[in-house]
Amino acid sequence: MSNKRMSVIEHLNELRRRLMIVVFGFIVTFIIGLLAAKPVIIYLQHSEQAQDITMNAFRVTDPLNVYMEFAFIIGAVLVSPLVMYQLWAFVSPGLYEHERKVTLSYIPIALILFLLGLAFSYYILFPFVVGFMGHLSKEMHIQNVIGINEYFSFLLQLTLPFGFLFEMPILVMFLTRLGIITPPFLIKIRKYAYFILLVIAGIITPPELVSHLMVTVPLIILYEISIGISKLAYKQSLKRLSHDM
Repeated sequence: MSNKRMSVIEHLNELRRRLMIVVFGFIVTFIIGLLAAKPVIIYLQHSEQAQDITMNAFRVTDPLNVYMEFAFIIGAVLVSPLVMYQLWAFVSPGLYEHERKVTLSYIPIALILFLLGLAFSYYILFPFVVGFMGHLSKEMHIQNVIGINEYFSFLLQLTLPFGFLFEMPILVMFLTRLGIITPPFLIKIRKYAYFILLVIAGIITPPELVSHLMVTVPLIILYEISIGISKLAYKQSLKRLSHDM
């Protein structure tokens, strides 16, 4: 009984130690974010997507809000590999050796998928949406006076969700290996998943058919890729199970 209690205490101490590593890591990456935020904001202000936009500060604190927001996001992105590694290190003692190697490989893949999602939304989707909004304003004879806080909030609202949505394949693989989901289940709920993806696309895009399709189609493709990945992971799990038996 005492041994079991000691193991629980050690488990909690290990969790606390890894959380402290993550907190310290974020402090370091946030400092890096504070140094990198200004050049990143200036780059985005002078990028092709924003070249026809004059940004204004409607409140005294708007520049500071944007600066701190970017510093936080940069810090969070930079610390994310450390967070995933600490999570892996915490659960890895309960995994088999081959499971440790496979799950460890998820970390760089997850980061790459996140960056791909950001790149797709920023370089393809965002310019289209901004162009559509500008064209609509001209047709309605509206002079846009855009605040820097509103511009970057809209940019982040449109791009960050895609970074997380592009994690779908790796998440599906992970859940399949844990036995939480199976390929037949994903196929069974396909029509419901499509509907949810349509709703998500409608939330993060303007009410216009082409931009809606530009978001929905990649999400559906990601879902189908996730089904294929789930099938591969499921077959590998079955092979290992039969081998162990």
